[in-house]
Amino acid sequence: MGFPTNAKILTVDDMATMRKIIKSLLTQLGYTDVEEAENGKDALYKLKQNKYDLVLLDWNMPEMDGITFLQEIRKDPELKNIPVIMVTAEAKKENVLLAIQSGANNYIVKPFTAETLKEKMDKVWQQINGG
Repeated sequence: MGFPTNAKILTVDDMATMRKIIKSLLTQLGYTDVEEAENGKDALYKLKQNKYDLVLLDWNMPEMDGITFLQEIRKDPELKNIPVIMVTAEAKKENVLLAIQSGANNYIVKPFTAETLKEKMDKVWQQINGG
């Protein structure tokens, strides 16, 4: 059982082209409720306004980077259970470890395919639903 296609997803990346690519991959996979934020600050504001089922989060961004954003939401009782997948070009082992220690549920290295995205999302779905 994977992520339900009616899930509300927030994709956070400072590059508009990357947000478009991710949105397009999600659309290919059947996800239509996708919103965008261009940095951690913007994303934090959106999370406080709406309920999201998943956050796809870039690492390197101005205003507030992905790790800081992750640490912020993990401290917030209202937001701490939202699953987060880091989406980044940072493939170094220590970065993957830092992301996981900061509370990321999974990690995708750019560039990636719709299949990889689906696979990671399904893994996270199983994690959060005790599968």
